[in-house]
Amino acid sequence: MKTLKIAIQKSGRLNEKSVEILKNCGLSFENYKSSLIATVANFPLEILFLRDDDIPEYVQDGIADLGIVGENVIIESGANVSYLQKLGFGKCTLKIAVPSTSTISDLQQLDGKAIATSYPVILEKYLKANGVDAQIRNISGSVEIGPGLGLSDAIFDIVSTGGTLKSNGLKPFKNVMDSEAVLIAGNGMELNEEVQELLQRIQSVLRAKATKYVVLNVEKSNLQAVVDLLPGVKSPTIVPLFEEGWVAVHSVIAEQDFWEKINNLKAAGAQGIVVMPIEKIIT
Repeated sequence: MKTLKIAIQKSGRLNEKSVEILKNCGLSFENYKSSLIATVANFPLEILFLRDDDIPEYVQDGIADLGIVGENVIIESGANVSYLQKLGFGKCTLKIAVPSTSTISDLQQLDGKAIATSYPVILEKYLKANGVDAQIRNISGSVEIGPGLGLSDAIFDIVSTGGTLKSNGLKPFKNVMDSEAVLIAGNGMELNEEVQELLQRIQSVLRAKATKYVVLNVEKSNLQAVVDLLPGVKSPTIVPLFEEGWVAVHSVIAEQDFWEKINNLKAAGAQGIVVMPIEKIIT
């Protein structure tokens, strides 16, 4: 059985969540904070801790079989890899931003202007697609200082909350792309048996995170109205209660619909609603 290698960010905004999702998959490993490689004790897997910019090419070249990295990094690198699963964390938007005092209101007004960025490939594609001929200045590090130092008229960078832009006297101007962490594989590796096993574990963790387990009591006369609100994984489980005419309903609710569903269930006659987290859902 081949020992797989998965590359994740050594430090930065994706590291903690990448480690968390692997551990939630039941993988046992230690010393990951002080080492470049960690061996998983209960699965044929080694974890490589790398710079995020290096991960796509390591996967493309077969040095690592799998990787967890942001979509923006993959596109910027141009690496030829397979997307296996979006992971729901590390979400951000790549935006063009201009000084707060700028009068630029239309993308075409950036024609002939200088834009500072650490993502010249993504920016160049976007500008070309929109017929804008701007000067792209590739800067590593603090792109936000570009306009303040007179290096550029605008910037193009990752924006999570917008706080950094505001503190540097900038305002968002155009959203270019949304990004999140993705599980990637080298071409052909998606068919590997161990890769499929790990992918199934990750998907079960993601499904569980997106749902809540619900148990409630309802009179039989109101049962259909409640069941119509609770599709469950396949269908709700109905259990008779000791009190005549009452049943307990077991099901799941999507996290994003949680409060709306709870209010609708109460209106339909549900009582004694108990909501619990789910560790994993395997279909």
